[in-house]
Amino acid sequence: MENQIKIDCFLNTKEISPDPGLFEFVTPKVMQSVIEFHKTIPHYKPTPLVELKSLARFLGTKTIWVKDESRRFDLNAFKVLGASYAMAKAVCRELGEKEDILNFTRFLTASDRVGDLTFVTATDGNHGRAVAWTAKKFGSKAVAYMPKGTSSARLQAIHALGANAGIIDGNYDDAVALAQKTALENNWVLVQDTAFEGYEHIPEYIMQGYSTLISEVMSQTDDTLPTHVFAQAGVGSFAAAVMASLYHHSAKKPRPKFVVVEPRNAACVLKSAAAKQGCPLTVEGELKTIMAGLACGTPSMSAWAILKAGTDAFISCSDEVARRGMRVLGNPMGKDQRIISGESGAVCLGLVHELMSNPEYQDIKDQLSLDKNARILVFSTEGDTDPEHYREVVWNLK
Repeated sequence: MENQIKIDCFLNTKEISPDPGLFEFVTPKVMQSVIEFHKTIPHYKPTPLVELKSLARFLGTKTIWVKDESRRFDLNAFKVLGASYAMAKAVCRELGEKEDILNFTRFLTASDRVGDLTFVTATDGNHGRAVAWTAKKFGSKAVAYMPKGTSSARLQAIHALGANAGIIDGNYDDAVALAQKTALENNWVLVQDTAFEGYEHIPEYIMQGYSTLISEVMSQTDDTLPTHVFAQAGVGSFAAAVMASLYHHSAKKPRPKFVVVEPRNAACVLKSAAAKQGCPLTVEGELKTIMAGLACGTPSMSAWAILKAGTDAFISCSDEVARRGMRVLGNPMGKDQRIISGESGAVCLGLVHELMSNPEYQDIKDQLSLDKNARILVFSTEGDTDPEHYREVVWNLK
């Protein structure tokens, strides 16, 4: 367990001018079709974009926005945006139907046609829960493999949705390999946000699904762009989707500075960025961190290409940064709204707090122009998905 604040940073000193072709998978037309699909899911509504005015004043910056994904349906995390869209596209392919206009509700009455489908995935918790939730709505089956060390609360949450889930004796990458193997052996549908050679379509659909977050954000800010965006990376698909989605909004405006954030013990994106090879590299071992949703050892191939081209800073954090973020969000200043944020969800806010309040990181602040004019956007990607651990952290018991 890490009880000290530790931050590693790799700053991109090259001029950032990525190939627009990297972002063509989430054109404005695609983003519109994706959010229209999500609007057909019963009880859909945009999650809150919370402005922490008191905290921004305290830290000496103009604005801090937090996209609170603990309010995403009844799932306490954002992952369902990617899983639901990708699974709907996959069902259309299985049934030989057109994929251009998707409507979630039509799948709710198609169990006679999709009931024999089994979706399989590797997950640290939230993604597997989203796959299980969507499969249950479709009347299909779901199987989830979870890495060693997964909490019983996350396992039980997937079981509660009727999925066959279990914890393996291996890390996240081992779980991905097992999910891929069993999908091939049993003719199951693999639903993974990790792209590798020969497996690109569904990871792309998942990233497209995540674009709804930015569609919502831009409507909630009246198209006011942030100057800085901090996004978590496990395999990197979420961060890449956010970057690509924002690209189309910032084409004729100053581009936001983009910071990718990872756990120190699972910093595969930072490791890849700092290496000279230019290709994605793997972090081996158990990947021990409280940030379960970010404990991934190998970047997604397609996500890495995007992040390599458009990221201003790659930063890895000790677990204590995530704990700090959970406590700050859960105990707000002044009239700021309380946000219940889990370990993976709170790390970006914890990092912003540390960078803005600790003189030791003044050089990073200067390089990124984090000053009184900064409008910072972070994503609280999950709520208390492990309630017992959340309480231990915010009560300072662990």
